[in-house]
Amino acid sequence: MAERSWSGTLTYSGEVVRPSALAEVPALLAAHERVRILGTRHSFSAIGDTDGVLIDLSGLPPDLSFDEASGEVSLGCGARYADVVPFLQRRGRALPNTGSLPHINVAGAVSTGTHGSGDRLRNLSSAVCEVQLLTAEGEQVTLRRGEHPDFAGAVVALGALGVVTRLTLATEPTYDVRQDVYVGLDRAAFLADPDALLGAGYSVSVFTDWDGRPLPETVVKRRIGSADDAPTPLLGLDPAGEWVGDSRISSEPESLTARGVSGPWHERLPHFRIERPPSHGAELQSEWFVPRERTGEALEAVSRVGDRLRDALIVSEIRTMAADDLWLSPGYRRDSLCLHFTWRPDHDLVRPAVRAVEEALAPLAARPHWGKVFDVDRFDVAAAYPRVVEFRSLASRLDPQGRLRNDFLERTVWAQGG
Repeated sequence: MAERSWSGTLTYSGEVVRPSALAEVPALLAAHERVRILGTRHSFSAIGDTDGVLIDLSGLPPDLSFDEASGEVSLGCGARYADVVPFLQRRGRALPNTGSLPHINVAGAVSTGTHGSGDRLRNLSSAVCEVQLLTAEGEQVTLRRGEHPDFAGAVVALGALGVVTRLTLATEPTYDVRQDVYVGLDRAAFLADPDALLGAGYSVSVFTDWDGRPLPETVVKRRIGSADDAPTPLLGLDPAGEWVGDSRISSEPESLTARGVSGPWHERLPHFRIERPPSHGAELQSEWFVPRERTGEALEAVSRVGDRLRDALIVSEIRTMAADDLWLSPGYRRDSLCLHFTWRPDHDLVRPAVRAVEEALAPLAARPHWGKVFDVDRFDVAAAYPRVVEFRSLASRLDPQGRLRNDFLERTVWAQGG
């Protein structure tokens, strides 16, 4: 029986094998011509698929260790953020940011450029200071920031360089966060001055339906001890006291992290609690990143096509992200506005909606999220990623036979004569 992604919206083409130990992986790589690696299967694009063999590493232990001298945490390929963040908190340490949900595999999130939100916060991949790879040829390779010239190409690497066997992340002292939710903020006021709302906290998420009505929910997370740690009215509204029963983030408010009271970073920065199932489940997702200085243009452009999204859209989330230096990161060398769309699980409905958003954002140099739905055949990878030729060269050195490539990568990273 064919296996599916987390959301059930992607059916994998190849056979799935589950090694019980990392030591079994070299033999699996040697035995198959085409291989891809699976983690918690939270991608919505076909980035993780192959017509060869899929090696599912989600059952391997997290294998966590912490170095007191450097403040770095090291983790195995089976580790999820749900394993890592409480481990760090018990040691008085933290990550600067998290994604919306902690249930995802760290290596998979890092490899696809997953992010949280915050004007001054980079994506999750930026915490990586060392990557250990097992290449398709069976070679062990270690790349460390500041020591290896190709490090910046090996983090958001889309699974094209080798199996990520181990990652090392930089950490910082633990901190507390307060989360508040504002219901019904005036949409026109937001569009008139989006930076005021998007910069209102350490991490901000603005939820919208793109239909002209007031914003259903705006989530502002403030780092305690910072200048903006106290809840204040936004656009004339006080924060709501409790999650509303029909929250646009989740139909089960008890799955959402606590609001209205401060608490540890790892229990406030994600939208979803570790112990509860995340998000809507059966859904598709897309996301595009545009230069932060073009925020107003991007919001107006998507607003103009809002009526073409209505049938497909569950909810949209607007976030921000600081620039990084990772070659294939959507945040490569530019601060970004992040426009996320949670769609109904119907490809026929979603396809024209995706086309509408891409047409609207085409003049704004939008970059799509690698792990979410976009039109791969209309994507100009060379225009979006100036280091893509160097990445291809790195991949060719580490995987000379291209055994870790798949159709998705051939149509994106290796398109246009690559």
